[in-house]
Amino acid sequence: MTNIIINGSKGRMGQALSSCAAHHPALQIVGEVDLGDDLSGIISKADVVVDFTFHSATKDVAAICAEHRKALVIGTTGHSEADKSQISNLKSRIPMVWASNYSTGVNTLFWLTRKAAEILGPGFDLEVVEMHHRLKKDAPSGTATTLLEILADVRKVQLDEALRHGRKGITGERTASEIGIHALRGGDVVGDHTVIFAANGERVELTHKASSRETFANGALRAAEWVVGKPPGIYSMQDVLGLK
Repeated sequence: MTNIIINGSKGRMGQALSSCAAHHPALQIVGEVDLGDDLSGIISKADVVVDFTFHSATKDVAAICAEHRKALVIGTTGHSEADKSQISNLKSRIPMVWASNYSTGVNTLFWLTRKAAEILGPGFDLEVVEMHHRLKKDAPSGTATTLLEILADVRKVQLDEALRHGRKGITGERTASEIGIHALRGGDVVGDHTVIFAANGERVELTHKASSRETFANGALRAAEWVVGKPPGIYSMQDVLGLK
């Protein structure tokens, strides 16, 4: 039995994790905490902490897990570069699964995006469109950012130089090297992502649409069960699913 603590239990994802955990017989929730609660006081009960709070809290959660030698699953996005560095510095002490999206379908999209970019080559223009509910605080989404990083890696360009956030005014013709990102917000959309490969005469589109947070919750719980007992380091959902 793997004992888990859900950090961010009052949020939408935290509630989905609590609900879905009942369908994972190898997992047992031993604590549910949220911002303002004392994680340190109960962490001794757990094998792994699943964190879906807020990006500014992750570095402190990771530090507590490292102090107590507990595995960590990070589900928050929107971290600053400084926060990413602080969290990454703990990779020699504990195993962490750090993914922008825990959906099996989305991780398949990541894999397909890389393959399509490799096969189609530089003759295709690259654009990413994402849409989420009106309450989402960061943009572009963590999932869209991962897709952009994959495209930049295949094209061997610096993402911060190639990236174009929407377009307005007289922008001139689209350059061959740029990668477009468009973030839409509205309603209760759980998460839609489309990668567009456009060339003269044809277009390829890869799309994933999520209709329930249970998709992400079940993936995060799968990651929690997988990461316990692994050597210290940073792992992705691709590792969990054996896609690497």
